[in-house]
Amino acid sequence: MAGVIGRPRRRVDGRAKVTGQTKFADDIALPRMVYCRLLRSPHPHARIVRIDTSKADAFPGVLLTLTGSTFPIPYGVLPVSHDEHALCQDKVRHVGDPVAAVIARTESIADQAAKLIEVEYELLRTFGTPEESLLNPEPRIHEYGDDGNIHKAVAMQFGDVDAAIAKADHIFEDTFFFEGSTHLPLEQHATVALKDPDGKLVVYSSTQTPHYLHRALAKTLAMTAAHIRVIATPNGGGFGGKSDPFNHEIVVAKAAMMLDRPVKITLSREEVFYCHRGRHPVQMKFRAGVTKDGKITGLDLETLLDGGAYGSYGVASTFYTGALQTVTYEIPTYRFRGCRVFTNKPACGPKRGHGTPQARFGQEVQLDKIAETLKLDPAEMRLNIVAPPNSLTANFMKIGTIGLAECIRKVVARSDWKNKFRKLPYGRGVGIACSSYLSGAGLPINWNDLPHSGVQLKLDRSGGVTAFCGATEIGQGSDDVLAACVAEILGLETFDIRVVTGDTDLTPVDLGSYSSRVTLMMGNAAIQAAERARDLLAEAVAEKLSVPKEQLVFADGRVSHAEGAEKSCSFQEAVVFAEAKFGTIGTTGSYTPPKPPARYKGGGVGPTPTYSYSAAIVEVEVDPETGWLTVPNVWIGHDIGRALNPTLVRGQVEGGVYMGLGEALMEESAFRRLPAKLSNALVHKFPSILEYKSLTSLDMPNIFTDLIEDPDPAGPFGAKEVGQGPLLPIMPAVANAVYDAVGVRVDEIPVTPEKILKALTAKAAGKPARYGPDSFPSIPWPETLMVTPPWEGGDGRAANDPKRKKRVADAGTEVKAGITIAREAK
Repeated sequence: MAGVIGRPRRRVDGRAKVTGQTKFADDIALPRMVYCRLLRSPHPHARIVRIDTSKADAFPGVLLTLTGSTFPIPYGVLPVSHDEHALCQDKVRHVGDPVAAVIARTESIADQAAKLIEVEYELLRTFGTPEESLLNPEPRIHEYGDDGNIHKAVAMQFGDVDAAIAKADHIFEDTFFFEGSTHLPLEQHATVALKDPDGKLVVYSSTQTPHYLHRALAKTLAMTAAHIRVIATPNGGGFGGKSDPFNHEIVVAKAAMMLDRPVKITLSREEVFYCHRGRHPVQMKFRAGVTKDGKITGLDLETLLDGGAYGSYGVASTFYTGALQTVTYEIPTYRFRGCRVFTNKPACGPKRGHGTPQARFGQEVQLDKIAETLKLDPAEMRLNIVAPPNSLTANFMKIGTIGLAECIRKVVARSDWKNKFRKLPYGRGVGIACSSYLSGAGLPINWNDLPHSGVQLKLDRSGGVTAFCGATEIGQGSDDVLAACVAEILGLETFDIRVVTGDTDLTPVDLGSYSSRVTLMMGNAAIQAAERARDLLAEAVAEKLSVPKEQLVFADGRVSHAEGAEKSCSFQEAVVFAEAKFGTIGTTGSYTPPKPPARYKGGGVGPTPTYSYSAAIVEVEVDPETGWLTVPNVWIGHDIGRALNPTLVRGQVEGGVYMGLGEALMEESAFRRLPAKLSNALVHKFPSILEYKSLTSLDMPNIFTDLIEDPDPAGPFGAKEVGQGPLLPIMPAVANAVYDAVGVRVDEIPVTPEKILKALTAKAAGKPARYGPDSFPSIPWPETLMVTPPWEGGDGRAANDPKRKKRVADAGTEVKAGITIAREAK
């Protein structure tokens, strides 16, 4: 009732608690915002014996305390990894795992009260490295997974790899390590949840994937999905770190429903490190056979991923460490084995490039070593092995247009490569690397036949056009792309298009801002919706002007007859004509990628409507006395298909270069064990921006960007992705440039002065002039799926797939039964 202050609300324990409200001048009483803080575990691995919240409950200003018993239903982003709870149930799995929540009148009160909660733990063995998790199956971090603390292990082979490598002129075997890193968006995670006047849940959150958060809330809160509204607020950066549904989002949603008032949580920077979902640390072993002119005969790749404490996107990440090796260069035979293990660290997930930068680093550095051994120019060698366009790879990835060769030629020419490579003074060098990436994943996370993106248009008689789409603006410019695609078809300016995005109540589903999918998928859906609207307007205008509708042109805010402007009308008049003829004008468009040709288990990771390609040359200066490394210049070419907004595209390319240089030179999510006499905790070395080093604007080099345009029919107006691909070649190009500068290999990321000095010291002592791992752990691989490549008659299925074996056996049984029946009948 309006004006009533102090309505009683029910607490979790059933006791009434009076809640204050703010009374506004118009006599409408609205609930006052309250605040949530989470109590997090100080231990990396322990059973929860007891939680006592009584002191926090009694603390002045506290409205509600929550523990794991309130959230019995698990959640996760992948259907195979629903292994998280909003608050831990019976066990904590890393330092920072949330065990309780306090909701209070102020954030300070909630923080003080959370520290009063008493938790008794029974400590368990901590697994700090993948090797420890491989060697010790007990205690299990999770009760699911392939075996012990192995989350996922996969093995697949395409053609006779061993024979192809054995027949090669040269065989190269190399091991690499890529350290994990975090996303480091300027904006921390934040969420506000409330009940609307109808009693439905509304959640405002800095999420990249409102659709997946919507699903997680419906599941964990056991609510009807139609009674939940998720609004993705404009993000202050995401880079993959806001792609998962998170525990804090679920906690405040539950609290808002219980208290009937808005509940807000803003994570501290340290808590963002605990949420993580950043780059997986990955160990790699590459074994390649090559001919004397540098062509690859076969590639054998093994990867080991440190997954942290939860599944997240980890199964997909595992496949991604090997899925795209074949779409950049011609590789006729290929074997990939990947393993992700659980450790007692914050969960890793999808950071920009999602699983592909690590293996791209290894492949590009190994190619540089191959070129050095064969005395080939590494740029020319790459040009000779670029994958052909419109082809199928050994692992059945379908390539469309490919502008990689032109990217290489462009950066070679602009950087004056031929006059610099191996010709600069000692301490200066240049390195080259290439890459490929998805323009959106070919299959959805939750497998179904539904569109991946939908767009609705509303045209009103004032001439206004509103575009609705579930895509999320995270700073990449997707709202501009949506408006531009609609405006281009309807002959308007982008300013004429109003966009409504990232709202699960108002907009059709878009799967989210990840995997560089938005421009291609949302763009195609927007074009379809706009074309349908244009057709309605054209039919009405043609009737009004007595001209064939096929001869009408939409441009400059008018609809005109192609043969003369005397027969024309304004766009606003065209909408009025159409509304008079058809009624209210609204159209829809949707996009579903074509079905991929890969039919083997795991073949759903890697396909895309079209791949983008990049080539980069990095120039470095290395001080051999200190190992100090600087990057004065970067040249990069990116195969964009067609640049819909060149300014935004260049911004994305240069942002990728910035992030790639940070990872190459300094960024690392490293962990350390506290002294045993203090704790057995496994903690971040650098859980703050003060200590976690990343580049500033003063550290940035000159960047020379070339956009290679070769429109791909799969993209909107021919466009491809640009959000993630340009990052990938930067790290290996830096490592290759260091070798050109001082003659030592650093087979690890980041490439730090300490590692360069150690490699230089080893070289001076007559030892191998490198720094990096010397071996790869022994892993119990599962049975390898054997897939025949397409040029050998393969159909995309594994010959030894258990399901296929069963189908063959069933078919054989049916044939035998038919023969028996026929004989008996005879």
